[in-house]
Amino acid sequence: MVGLKPTDIPPTATVKFLGAGTAACIADLCTFPLDTAKVRLQIQGESKPTKSVKTIHYKGVFGTITTMVKTEGPKSLYNGLVAGLQRQMSFASIRIGLYDSVKQFYTSTGSENAGVLTRLLAGCTTGAMAVTCAQPTDVVKVRFQAHVRLTEGTKKYNGTVDAYKTIAKEEGVRGLWKGTLPNITRNAIVNCGEMVTYDLLKETLLKYHLMTDTFPCHFVAAFGAGFCATVVASPVDVVKTRYMNSTPDQYRNALNCMLTMVILEGPTAFYKGFMPSFLRLGSWNVVMFVTYEQLKRAMMLATEAWASPS
Repeated sequence: MVGLKPTDIPPTATVKFLGAGTAACIADLCTFPLDTAKVRLQIQGESKPTKSVKTIHYKGVFGTITTMVKTEGPKSLYNGLVAGLQRQMSFASIRIGLYDSVKQFYTSTGSENAGVLTRLLAGCTTGAMAVTCAQPTDVVKVRFQAHVRLTEGTKKYNGTVDAYKTIAKEEGVRGLWKGTLPNITRNAIVNCGEMVTYDLLKETLLKYHLMTDTFPCHFVAAFGAGFCATVVASPVDVVKTRYMNSTPDQYRNALNCMLTMVILEGPTAFYKGFMPSFLRLGSWNVVMFVTYEQLKRAMMLATEAWASPS
């Protein structure tokens, strides 16, 4: 047996909510440099080089990471980490932690198992709910990750709180919700790719006794979920990143951003940064789901121990 055994009492909605946010933060800490590399590769080519700003060309995942360390220092790989953790505590808690509850809500009375369409609907619902609540944290995170700092005098924001204030002041409060529509679309797709794929893979592995409800099962299901989510969500993810990082007058809307990409860079632009996206989503899903499963069990064991008389 690898890890904690499943508890007799299923985890409560509160345990899932808190466990999902905590597990997502742990996953972010482990994979944040890959996410930063992904953002840099996705926005590459959208701005024209100028005399005042040196243009840096990134090649591949690890080439991007190496270039950033050389030109900006190791700390640049964790630009926007605070906003990223704020995002996960609010974002993942909703889209992952509430998934089972919403799935049960959509499941017909008397049905033992939820169908694929019910799971997809639950994934879309919690994904959209999460974006609506956590969009400002995502905007700030992307701005920090996209900002290239080559000298001490080019610091754009003096910390996370200042970033929220500056964006609200320069672009209005609406600026903090910039790219909400493409982000809702992206996260509805990602959530379906992640949660539904993980749900179905885990259920299938257990149903046919291919694996037991332990670490290897969670690892395989999480890896498959990460790959599926990357394939279906990359195009929307690139548009989301470009649009959220753009200046106020660069694109009219998300659709204009998408069309501009196709005209200037071709359809392959939608899969810019695919490898770091997969490396990040694949590893993120593995760390998150494995940690999430263990946290749920640990929290329920702690709850049972607390409730039982000594």
